[in-house]
Amino acid sequence: MISVPGVKGKKFAVFGLGASGLSTAEALIASGAQVFTWDESKSAREKTANTEYRAEHPKDWPWKELSALVLSPGVPLTHPKPHPIVRKAAVENVEVIGDVELFARALNVLDEKSRPHVIAVTGANGKSTTTALIGHILKDAGRKAIIGGNIGSAVLSLAPLAAENIYVLELSSFQLDLTKSLRANVAVFLNISPDHIDRHGDIAGYVAAKKRIFLNQTPEDWAIVGVDDAYSQGICAELSAEGARKVAPVSAEGALGRGVFALSGRLFYNLDGKTGEAGDVSSARALKGSHNWQNAAAALAAVMAEGVSPAVAVKSMERFDGLPHRLETVARIGAVTYVNDSKATNADAAERALKSFTDIFWIVGGKPKEGGVASLRPLMERVRGAYLIGEAATEFEAQLAGAVPCIQCGDLAKATAQAGRDAAQSGLAAPVVLLSPACASYDQFKNFEERGDAFRRLAQSAARAAGEAA
Repeated sequence: MISVPGVKGKKFAVFGLGASGLSTAEALIASGAQVFTWDESKSAREKTANTEYRAEHPKDWPWKELSALVLSPGVPLTHPKPHPIVRKAAVENVEVIGDVELFARALNVLDEKSRPHVIAVTGANGKSTTTALIGHILKDAGRKAIIGGNIGSAVLSLAPLAAENIYVLELSSFQLDLTKSLRANVAVFLNISPDHIDRHGDIAGYVAAKKRIFLNQTPEDWAIVGVDDAYSQGICAELSAEGARKVAPVSAEGALGRGVFALSGRLFYNLDGKTGEAGDVSSARALKGSHNWQNAAAALAAVMAEGVSPAVAVKSMERFDGLPHRLETVARIGAVTYVNDSKATNADAAERALKSFTDIFWIVGGKPKEGGVASLRPLMERVRGAYLIGEAATEFEAQLAGAVPCIQCGDLAKATAQAGRDAAQSGLAAPVVLLSPACASYDQFKNFEERGDAFRRLAQSAARAAGEAA
């Protein structure tokens, strides 16, 4: 747990009692603060029973005495409209922050020699894989890398601050919106695609939230920016013109004069006067596809900024196991491979998956996001059938009409069974049943993890049945 300085004897409120809210309450209590908590879920409130931060309704909080309201990232801050608790804080002139801001304040009281380094990663897609990959490489290189934030443990639950630690943090736009004083020694900005627009008002609001990852950087710090989309290209040019930090563009779509780029999986770098070829990751089992080569390029730039050699980094990438729900092979039945890409919750992420395979039996749908899947029509030459599920099914069939055969399945179980049968009977050499929904999961599942776990169970059950039959 991370101790929060300067809070002893002060009063804080925590709204939202998920993992980050509970860890925030515990860290504040351990640091000597008095903490008031609430969550709209009764089951979440029950987790605080028999604690020093037992939930009590916000109407009973001592608003005039609160130093800050620590808000869960899932609670609307500004759009589609501020949550009532945010409006109440504004009326009472109480600062609204997130747990990452408390982490930043703990760092900021340390002198430069005592301060551990922070690598922060954001992006519409790929941030979890890139964060995990950076941490994996650093650990392989003998460094004390500690991974958390929007992946794994909440930030205040991580190991206490120590100079030798490197905190590798995945940060969402929601977390960045609640953070103002974090300084990232290395800030990684992967890409932008329309996502979470309802929470940021428009694409400009979303971009502005993501750009907060560069706040407070010094001329000694690195900004690593993917340049394979137009929004990110503009951000890279803007940061380069500012000259307030070192900037390294990264790409998987073409050669660059500086930074790190991938050509067919071969990584090249030109950073801080060092130039060369780092190695080939095209055969790395967890880094399939050009989108993962951009992730690898960003990870290489980040670890080189921390003094890891390119050769060591690439060797480590070859041993990387990847993450669940990101192009995760979950079963094989004869020639058919089942791939769980449940984390693909928008069309841009699904596009990356579709580009990674051919002869795809594609399970798609859920709670639709802005834009749908019409942009994916050019990739349908790779797809043998689209197996449609969830709220988006009718809309997506209209968007894909004429480009690919569409099969209305309703739910994931029916889609997995039908896609598996069709793939097995196709006679193709290497068909892939791919769950890459291009949608949120909330219509039929609690989250993308639950959806991916369900697909894994269905695929593995089918594999066991096939084995028994054989």
